[in-house]
Amino acid sequence: MKKQEMAYDPQGNGYPVTDYHNDPIGSKLGFWIFLLTEMMMFGILFLLFAIYFYRHTEAFSLSSGQLNVWLGGTNTVILLVSTYTMGLSTMKMHQGKVRSASLLVGSTALLAVIFLSIKAIEWSADIQHGLYPGSAALSTLDQGEILFFGLYFTMTGLHGLHIIIGIILMSWALWLIHTEQIRPGHTAIMKNMTLYWDFVHIIWVILFPLFYMIGA
Repeated sequence: MKKQEMAYDPQGNGYPVTDYHNDPIGSKLGFWIFLLTEMMMFGILFLLFAIYFYRHTEAFSLSSGQLNVWLGGTNTVILLVSTYTMGLSTMKMHQGKVRSASLLVGSTALLAVIFLSIKAIEWSADIQHGLYPGSAALSTLDQGEILFFGLYFTMTGLHGLHIIIGIILMSWALWLIHTEQIRPGHTAIMKNMTLYWDFVHIIWVILFPLFYMIGA
């Protein structure tokens, strides 16, 4: 017969270990450490943007005016709505409404795909106009404009990569829900996913005014 594993509190009281996969405190702490590294990475990029914006304010404003603020604004609204659906899905799972939670996770993933599609359309237009790092057209422009579009493609591309990771995580969560590995009372994964999606949304809320609004 397998020996029952025990965990002990600071007072020495023992408790039987029943589930290694539902440690909300440990998983949340680990995930916050992960998010901290992400914040540092984007923080460095935001600092670079601030330095170059200070040195090339006029060129950055002119370059910003060439971006499609309507597409950027639409994507901002899409991410706002998706943050709501993601948070609501975790709440529904807590309430035992598994089907509703599953539908909301699927809706969030769909909104993320729409976000990426719009971003792809926008990037395609920029590339057709030669506004991408290393292009002959961009190399003839002012240094400030070259820096602006270099940062634009780097930072929005990195953000887009996080959106793709989010879609993969949501697909994984849907499979876990389908196989009942995520269920009411075992929602640590969904809570972390909601936290991750909030982070992705906040990064975009900062990127949008930096790249799209300074030239408006």
